[in-house]
Amino acid sequence: MTQAPTQIFDRETLTARRARHNPEALFLHQLARDEAEDRLSLVNRTFTAPAVVCPFPAVWEGVLPGVKLVPDDELLALAPGAHDVVIHAMGLHWANDPVGQLIQCRRALREDGLLLVLTLGGQTLHQLRAAMAEAEAAVLGGLSPRVAPMGEIRDLGGLLQRAGFALPVADVVPLTAEYRDLTHLIHDLRAMGETNAMAQRLKRPVPRSLFQLADHIYRTHFATAEGRLPATFELVCLTGWTPSDTQQKPLRPGSAKMRLADALKVPEGKLDP
Repeated sequence: MTQAPTQIFDRETLTARRARHNPEALFLHQLARDEAEDRLSLVNRTFTAPAVVCPFPAVWEGVLPGVKLVPDDELLALAPGAHDVVIHAMGLHWANDPVGQLIQCRRALREDGLLLVLTLGGQTLHQLRAAMAEAEAAVLGGLSPRVAPMGEIRDLGGLLQRAGFALPVADVVPLTAEYRDLTHLIHDLRAMGETNAMAQRLKRPVPRSLFQLADHIYRTHFATAEGRLPATFELVCLTGWTPSDTQQKPLRPGSAKMRLADALKVPEGKLDP
């Protein structure tokens, strides 16, 4: 029997919090769309059957002609082999089974179809994570899950290979936003629908002093010269292709037809180490 994936996130709570979002606060999602459009413009291909998996479809309307918009549910509403490009946008960092999400995308793609993933990476909100951890240890005597775990770029790139994609590429677009204080940052995260929805989160009220101390720690360690609080958002971009016989393949070890010395036109044994 296949074991169900660990429920790291409370999807019901996540859905409720996303429903209260403010469309004007979705600057990260708009950045993700801009990145997607830039990257697709560099691909020498016309896509005719696109799909976007996303939590806020209004951001992605019209990104490609005839695009199908589907929610980032645990089970994706994508038909097998129906698409030549799938964009998985700003939802993978909330997935209980990220590999399963990518496998579903691969099944929805045709041969030599493109997957483009945009998700938040491991350095996202590292300042907030550090400040809250230190404050909780001092006020509550322990730690609780407050900032969702997010994958590092190396690990996220590996997910593409595990899901069966060819020619995987991963890179990062860093962004730093600045806030007046911790309350301002938390208000913005709430407006994005990105506040804590971890299944094991602390569900009882905490003293106001916890957040006051966290604000002080944040300022002490990270404040800018102008006294504002920087918050890092790391946008990770992943691309992969469904396997095809027409794709370029890496050469097998030992299959080169020319020695390196000959290619560089230097005498044998004169190559610099």
